[in-house]
Amino acid sequence: MKKQFFGTDGIRGKVGEGPITPEFMLKLGWATGKVFRQSGKRNRVLIGKDTRISGYMFESALEAGLAAAGVDVALLGPMPTPAIAYLTRTFRARAGIVISASHNPYYDNGIKFFSAEGVKLPDSVELAIESHLANAMDVLPSNELGKAARFEDAKGRYIEFCKSTIPFNMSFNGLRIVLDCAEGATYQVAPSVFKELGAKIEVIGANPDGLNINKEIGSTSPEKLIAKVKETGADLGIAFDGDGDRVVMVDHTGALVDGDELLYIIACDKQRQQRLKGGVVGTLMTNFGAELAFKEMNIPFVRAKVGDRYVMEILTNNNWQLGGEGSGHIVCLDCTTTGDGIISALQVLAAMSAQEKSLADLKKGMRKLPQQLINVRVAQRVDLGKHSGIQDAVARAEQQLAGKGRVLLRSSGTEPVIRVMAEGEDEQLVKVVTQNLAQVVEESV
Repeated sequence: MKKQFFGTDGIRGKVGEGPITPEFMLKLGWATGKVFRQSGKRNRVLIGKDTRISGYMFESALEAGLAAAGVDVALLGPMPTPAIAYLTRTFRARAGIVISASHNPYYDNGIKFFSAEGVKLPDSVELAIESHLANAMDVLPSNELGKAARFEDAKGRYIEFCKSTIPFNMSFNGLRIVLDCAEGATYQVAPSVFKELGAKIEVIGANPDGLNINKEIGSTSPEKLIAKVKETGADLGIAFDGDGDRVVMVDHTGALVDGDELLYIIACDKQRQQRLKGGVVGTLMTNFGAELAFKEMNIPFVRAKVGDRYVMEILTNNNWQLGGEGSGHIVCLDCTTTGDGIISALQVLAAMSAQEKSLADLKKGMRKLPQQLINVRVAQRVDLGKHSGIQDAVARAEQQLAGKGRVLLRSSGTEPVIRVMAEGEDEQLVKVVTQNLAQVVEESV
């Protein structure tokens, strides 16, 4: 069966437009309860959210739907997406739900699910939920309805968990860090994590108002972080996205350190400690310079399709533990079950502390090739393989790069855009090739 609502990362869209409506969320909560409720057992589902204003509305709708299906609800409030994954496991819940559209603007929202094991739901469970959405909603007798409670100690539990992912005798005393919380879900927990580990921190992007999440701030807009690091003379900066599963960093010179470079730093440090199990998984968008650097370090490297579920799929199949994307979505399965911006940042800081090197020094082993990315907005999903003009343009671009670079076109799984990317040794040629190809795509679709 083909899924109608679930995409590569849950369900996402513009608030007020189907399926991101209160009516749908009520039915989705009920359908989820139908799937996860087991007779005679404790049935509890956690709900967390980021800071966008529509989260309150959808939280209430999901809560009502789950209760109607006889499932208890634990409300966690604003918490990072990976915190929900962890807390779902530690509270022994049947599932976890996150109300978030990640790095998207405030007027978008979405739903992500975690299983009892703290991982994304398999296709079979998503299809089971969708099958119930097609049925008429019923309500159990009053004595069988679910109850709701708000958990007050969730933040403290997650903070302690994050701290436990680095050696207990390691601290960051004297390290000056600027934290950018993207006006999002990390604004309460991230400052506490780094402060309690001894770092001297300055925080930006920690005054959410429901409308400013990801607005010219956070991992997708690191300009304010770069400026603040330079202004304060900090040792580094750390930027999360709106729901806290992504991270990028800034070194003391103000240079951006993206997910590919962070993945390289973590992998090399784990290899140094003989703790790297297997190899590393990147994606089709991973910079070719990372692939060359891993080869030089004798670290196996493979590419997955873009999206954390595909990275996880290869990690699981290969029994490896480390993978990620240039966007900063990094999975450290030796620490947790999903991509976690705070935990990934801690692994980088631990590498700096253990090796007594700056962030700038640690990334020197990887030379990024010039890469250009242009997002072409589209009204609906496009099958690129059916556009002969686009395929001809790709062939011409590859000839221009003459084997010293590569071209990639893909439809985003989370936004209505086609990503046009090229990379190679000649920066000017890469820019020309990308611009020309993006123009062809725009004219064709």
